[in-house]
Amino acid sequence: MPLFKNGAFVDDPWQTLADDVAVPADRAVIVSKARYLAERDDLSGRNAPLGLLLQPGEELEAVEADIPRFAVIALAFPKFSDGRSYSVARLLRERHGFAGELRATGNILRDQVNFLHRCGFDALEVTHPGTIAALEKGAITFVHRHYQPAAIDAAEVAPPAGRPRLRVTPGEA
Repeated sequence: MPLFKNGAFVDDPWQTLADDVAVPADRAVIVSKARYLAERDDLSGRNAPLGLLLQPGEELEAVEADIPRFAVIALAFPKFSDGRSYSVARLLRERHGFAGELRATGNILRDQVNFLHRCGFDALEVTHPGTIAALEKGAITFVHRHYQPAAIDAAEVAPPAGRPRLRVTPGEA
């Protein structure tokens, strides 16, 4: 799947592994929560970067203490109508202070891109052909002025004079 990050499509250095595929010793890999819990000791002992893939409905409880260990956490969107991963993204950024790459993966529609960004996602692994085409053309405009608090608010600049509740994304003041 194409990976959209920092405003462009980039080569993905990560390999998402199925649960039955051997883990390469020297490659950055993303594993499922079930596999991570089953192989926690072996995976934690690796020198290569490790990522975690969470499906909708999977909670953070069993992996909360290990969150700083992951360089990438990928949250799956198997259907555009399933928004549970938005909530997990906000929890990761706000409650758990996750500073690594937060990746949305799956059936992401172009209308969701701004909302994903506001929840703290900084990379999109997109399967939807229309969204891929829109991102390639630069047809998706990011909204940089908001009144609602969000996961990226900590990085925002001071509001313009006379508008104390307005939030502005850095570089867009």
